[in-house]
Amino acid sequence: MEGVKLHNDSVFLRALEPTDLLFLKQVENNPEFWIISQTVQPFSDYTLSQYIEQAHQDIYEIKQQRWVICDAENKDRIGFIDLFDFDPRNSRVGLGIVIAESSKRGKGYGSEALSLIINYVFKYLNLHQIYVNILIENEPSIQLFSKFGFELVGVKKAWIREGNQFKDEALYQLINKI
Repeated sequence: MEGVKLHNDSVFLRALEPTDLLFLKQVENNPEFWIISQTVQPFSDYTLSQYIEQAHQDIYEIKQQRWVICDAENKDRIGFIDLFDFDPRNSRVGLGIVIAESSKRGKGYGSEALSLIINYVFKYLNLHQIYVNILIENEPSIQLFSKFGFELVGVKKAWIREGNQFKDEALYQLINKI
C-alpha cells in the first residue's frame, strides 16, 4: 500500500480482531446509534463474533470494510470507521464513522481517522467518490465532513423515522479531484 498511511500521531486504523467483540457489542447494541445504523434490536454475541470472523474478507467480495479507530498513544479503542456499499463499477463508496464515547467526541479523533480513510479510499482503492448520509440536525458531523470538502448534494425529506417523527437526511459527496 505505497502512499497509504493508516496511522498518524493521534490515531491508527486497524482491522477487527476477536478481542474487539465486547467493544463491538457495546457500540452496536447502544440504542443511541440505532437511528443511524437502522438497527431495531440488539445483536447477539454469536452474530457479532461471526461478523468479526468474516471481517478479513476483501472489500471487493463483501462490499464493505470496517476499521477500528484507536488512540495512537495508549492504543485504546475509540470508535469505528466503515466503508459500505462499495461499488467498484461506479467508483464510489459510502462512509460512516462513530466515536463511541461522548467524552471522546470533539477531540479530533474523528477528523484524524477521516483524513486517513479518505487517503486510503482515493489512493489505495483508487475510487472517484465517497458519500455520507447525515441527519440534518447533526451539526458536528456536517462540520466534520464539510471541513474535508464534502459537499451537500441533496436532502432526503422525512427519510429516517425516530419514534413518531420523521427526520430529513442529507447526502454529502467528496469527489476525488486527482
